[in-house]
Amino acid sequence: MKFNLSNAEFLLSAGKESQFIRDGKPQIALSGRSNVGKSSLINTVLGRKKLARTSSEPGKTITVNFYGVDKKFYFVDLPGYGYARRSESEKRVWSALTNGYLTGDSAPSLVLQLIDLKVGPTGDDCMMLDWLHSSGTPFVVVATKADKLNKTDRKRNFEALLTHPLINPPDEEEKIKVIAFSSLTGEGKDEVIAAISEHIK
Repeated sequence: MKFNLSNAEFLLSAGKESQFIRDGKPQIALSGRSNVGKSSLINTVLGRKKLARTSSEPGKTITVNFYGVDKKFYFVDLPGYGYARRSESEKRVWSALTNGYLTGDSAPSLVLQLIDLKVGPTGDDCMMLDWLHSSGTPFVVVATKADKLNKTDRKRNFEALLTHPLINPPDEEEKIKVIAFSSLTGEGKDEVIAAISEHIK
């Protein structure tokens, strides 16, 4: 499927399942902890500076944000997890909304699972990776903020992601793609677009 990435628009912020878009078009979901760079990835891939905006209070916005791309597929920005100051009631809202999206009629064609390359997988990242594997949901790992590491640390951390048992278990033949990405330099943009293209045919 051919598409024009520059022809993109913000459509809606869904705070409940009944607002999810379910029109049969492919959906590419972005998952990751708060402040991992989901909005920056959307803006970089779509070539827009401020289409996707970060919240003034990281982790406080619990909505699923839909962006239409060339009227052919959607970017779906899931609310970030792992925000320490989020209350228990907010965590329950996050869990219900995210689970409702991932397991309902709106289930995505592909999940871009973002992990900070400098930080590595957090406990919350590991829970998400485990769910993605166990549910059989197609996903790729996008290692964000790749420009923030020196060459030695970057190589070590990237290889650690490639061989992480919750990303590429040793007993599985088909390997999960891991993409080093930087919204600052644009590194990994083409690889992300290629991964998307493979899943919206």
